[in-house]
Amino acid sequence: MYIVINGGGKIGEYLARIMLEQDNEVAIIEEQATVADRLSGVLNGRYLIICGDGCTSHFQEEADIRRADVFVSTTGQDDANLVSCEIATRVFDVPRCIARVNNPKNLRIFREVGIECVSSTTLIATIIQEDAVLGGIGVLSSLSQGNVMLSEVTVPRMKHHDNETGILARHVPVPEGCLLVAVSKGDDVEVVGSDTTLLPGDVVTIATDTDKKVAAYNAVRQL
Repeated sequence: MYIVINGGGKIGEYLARIMLEQDNEVAIIEEQATVADRLSGVLNGRYLIICGDGCTSHFQEEADIRRADVFVSTTGQDDANLVSCEIATRVFDVPRCIARVNNPKNLRIFREVGIECVSSTTLIATIIQEDAVLGGIGVLSSLSQGNVMLSEVTVPRMKHHDNETGILARHVPVPEGCLLVAVSKGDDVEVVGSDTTLLPGDVVTIATDTDKKVAAYNAVRQL
């Protein structure tokens, strides 16, 4: 995979090392020249260091973001993480954007615009690794000796439905053998019913046959 990281601090460097060890390609956008220079000397593998502001389309384009599979913003400023992810999503149509959230009070804002947000560096790395192995699905548990799987997927900004009114969960075209079972809306979790509506930022729990997990994930991510 090709991963673009905004922010070359401790978290961005740690994430880059893990991704490079997994034989991925990585580009890091770092605003401070001294940090960018240091990264150029300590990383190993196929990587690119861009010295610039990751919240501008110019420097994201320099990082060859148009071919990125994942964009991750790991800076210590939530507003910068939000803006950079919005640019990556809306301007460059990156299929997956993940943001570090420093203040838990801001989680709702990120979810409302359909950006995946986490606070754990290790979890970010796990999410990206799962993206390569399982098509991006965050696996919760396996049941019935591995025949059934519970997984999570975040509803993105929708391209084929109104982002204000959303879509009824029962209208999501998941394949046979898949079931949307619960939806997390901020601090509230509800079991999916006939009138449950999905909106950007909602986290959906899906029960699937193990061989249908990628198809179920794609059904939600391509709304």
